[in-house]
Amino acid sequence: MGYMEKYNEWLNSPYFDEKTKQELLSIKDNDKEIEDRFYRELEFGTAGLRGIVEAGTNRMNEYVVRKASYGLAKYFSKHYSDAKSRGIVIAHDNRNMSREFCMVAAQTIAATGLKVYYFNDLRTTPMLSFSVRNLNCVGGIVITASHNPPKYNGYKVYGENGAQVMPDVAKAILNEIDNINDFSEIPKYEEKNCSDLMVLLGSDIDDKFLEAVKANIIRDDVINQFSSDFKVIYTPLCGTGRVPVLRVLKDCGFENAFVVPEEEMPDPNFAGIKTPNPEESVALARGIELLKEKDADILIATDPDCDRVGVAVKNSAGEIELLTGNQIGGLLTEYIISGLKEKNRLPENACMIKTVVTSEFGADIAKSFDVDVVSILTGFKFMGEKITQYEKDNSKSFIMGYEESYGYLVGTQCRDKDGVVATLLISEMALYYRSKGQTLYEALLSLYEKYGYYREKTISIMLEGKEGGEKIARIMTHLRNSNLKEISNKKVVELLDFEKGVEGFTKSNVLKYVLEDGSWVALRPSGTEPKIKVYIGTKDSVDNMAIEKVSEIEEYFLREINAVN
Repeated sequence: MGYMEKYNEWLNSPYFDEKTKQELLSIKDNDKEIEDRFYRELEFGTAGLRGIVEAGTNRMNEYVVRKASYGLAKYFSKHYSDAKSRGIVIAHDNRNMSREFCMVAAQTIAATGLKVYYFNDLRTTPMLSFSVRNLNCVGGIVITASHNPPKYNGYKVYGENGAQVMPDVAKAILNEIDNINDFSEIPKYEEKNCSDLMVLLGSDIDDKFLEAVKANIIRDDVINQFSSDFKVIYTPLCGTGRVPVLRVLKDCGFENAFVVPEEEMPDPNFAGIKTPNPEESVALARGIELLKEKDADILIATDPDCDRVGVAVKNSAGEIELLTGNQIGGLLTEYIISGLKEKNRLPENACMIKTVVTSEFGADIAKSFDVDVVSILTGFKFMGEKITQYEKDNSKSFIMGYEESYGYLVGTQCRDKDGVVATLLISEMALYYRSKGQTLYEALLSLYEKYGYYREKTISIMLEGKEGGEKIARIMTHLRNSNLKEISNKKVVELLDFEKGVEGFTKSNVLKYVLEDGSWVALRPSGTEPKIKVYIGTKDSVDNMAIEKVSEIEEYFLREINAVN
């Protein structure tokens, strides 16, 4: 069925409500818009669904959510004999339609006979991950589009281990969704006597999660002694982090936590922030002003679903420095491992996990402590898989893991990025260094002096719509066919093509080049946004040389990419 036929089906079928039809009628003369909304089903990737909230098969709306939820319920029912009794837990963030999508998903799944747990209000993504295992569910869903612009929403699926589902499971779920040929076959909650399958969760599960987070504190003695005049500026960026983050900071002794007032309360439009991404300085602008006004020690920001964390601190001259995800990860690696060692809490078989596009900064620090480093593909689902494996076979003890895109996990209370525990440990770390007479930025420079200067850059090239997706595919094909032997006058000593297969890794559309001087560059289409990402990492004993190497590699690959029509 072509896109115009699908469009007309939505216009004429009695299944779709009048509001949806009116929205679709408003674009009847815009063939390009109709094509973009209906040329495909919204892709169910390895992170689930993510798209603009509008009518259409290639958009996020209640019909797409209903269909996905029915397919998901069918998958779990087929693969778990006890799926009905164990059930699924659902959480949501503060975005437009998040509560509505949550209830559509919950009621659709309950109508199939599965128990459904849901919350009375918004919750963080790490809270959902924790709840799957705590409630012994077969899976979970969180309605969120993370740090995307306000017009987006999404639907992330979790397995029984509390991690996002692996690619093979996502593919099997997609098959179930694709086999739903008619919306009318989806069972209706209103026609089923299943309200008893809907279980509203109380605050006790929040308490359990926060207690698990607080167990990761390392130097409570330092907090007790020095926290009285330590000031933290925090912003949840109008999202889900406010309640759990402020509570855990206060419970652990950080009494002087100030929230950016304009960004404190949930807001689907993020107080005018175009993209509520703590990686970007524009999202931290108000927080930085409050940091200066309060003469505070640190600014910490979490994205709307509270799984990513951004940090701003002052340097020795009092100027504001935004730390990158790789820098935060390196600092946390040294602080956590050295702290656990100092407290005699570092297991003999300790390991940290990083992604293949993350700097070697933290990895080299971990290795200096004889802590094993495990590399995974991009995506915390792969980290969750490793943690689950290690718990089963006792081969390693996971202590922490992170990725360059500002996602960190300390401890095993959940199987996804956790902005709550990261905020707590970053605050503790900054306080510890201040007790030693250093700012967090000065601590970073000390690590660079000790281990070398690591510099990285991530370039995101947005290519939206059908044409954009096709160009991304052409770019990756072009690079594979080019068989590059040299990049920026440096020999390529290793090419890892994860799509063709690399031992120990699931196949994935990722290319990584390792150069003779230890520099590296990786390319991958984003799994959640319409863009291709280029990751660059270098190291040198001289900082300016490391920075120059990044620029040279960036220029080289931008030329390669721009040459593709």
